[in-house]
Amino acid sequence: MLTLTVFLIAIALLFDFLNGMNDAANSIATVVSTRVLSPRMAVLWAAFFNFVAAFGFGVAVANTIGRGIIDPQIVTHHVILAALTGAIVWTHLCTRYGLPISVSHSLIGGLAGAGVMAGGLEALNASGITKVSLFIFLAPIIGLVLGFSLMILVTWPARKFPNRTVDKFFRIGQLVSSAAYSLGHGTNDAQKTMGIIAVLLYAGGYLDEFMVPMWVILSAHMAIGLGTMVGGWKVIRTMGVKLTHLRPVGGFCAETGGALVLLGTALAGIPVSTTHTIAGAIMGVGSTRRLSAVRWGIAGKIVIAWVLTIPVAAAVAALVYELTIPLF
Repeated sequence: MLTLTVFLIAIALLFDFLNGMNDAANSIATVVSTRVLSPRMAVLWAAFFNFVAAFGFGVAVANTIGRGIIDPQIVTHHVILAALTGAIVWTHLCTRYGLPISVSHSLIGGLAGAGVMAGGLEALNASGITKVSLFIFLAPIIGLVLGFSLMILVTWPARKFPNRTVDKFFRIGQLVSSAAYSLGHGTNDAQKTMGIIAVLLYAGGYLDEFMVPMWVILSAHMAIGLGTMVGGWKVIRTMGVKLTHLRPVGGFCAETGGALVLLGTALAGIPVSTTHTIAGAIMGVGSTRRLSAVRWGIAGKIVIAWVLTIPVAAAVAALVYELTIPLF
């Protein structure tokens, strides 16, 4: 049993690593597209702040993932294996083909699919599923509104200065805003893996009560930071170059808007998609120039991948659960 637990923790950290790879685009897309940092320096910058996020932001999202999606009482090693497999398969495919998906929702889909197979529909936590589903729509909308609003507020006084002066100022500002976004990304997404590991330890009897040990917190942040450092370069190209063209002022506004959403929802214990959030913020910034500044064809493909994420991950997890029954 201990060997299987260690194996599943390793798989969970692998998922966290892939999360960092796919979501590297979210953390650095704007700072790369505006040429404030080179791609390599940008991923190192983002990875550092992904890890720093381990300190000071609590574990509210981990609690939601661990107890708020499916009933912890039906969680077994079998359920966790199926859930992680469903999430990893979908995340890997989308990273390979350059689609910036919600890795969070692939994990939630995997949990839901495996949970239903193990305990039926009553195993699902309705309030947790509702909260997550609501923010599938709210996160990108809030990101869009904040990106649009910040761009209007910032460019109004900036219009009095030459473009070169404005760009120089916001190149420095982007270092701060990208750091803030990476903090938000780290604290929101790493906690999802923490929740999986914590509920696994609780279900296996290694914890007397559901909690997130410090070694789990540090391990999850290290894994997501390493994944960001490696970077999913096709996804970075989609988010940073193809979606819309940004100047430093636009990158600053998109990152700041995204950071506000991620840090706020993390403190509230709401697991949101960092991909949905930053994509909405980027589109909001691009829309301040003209609607055609956003490549809506690319945006449409991204949205299709978003819609497919939970059902596909759930289906894969359910299939894996069925196929692996003889092993448990």
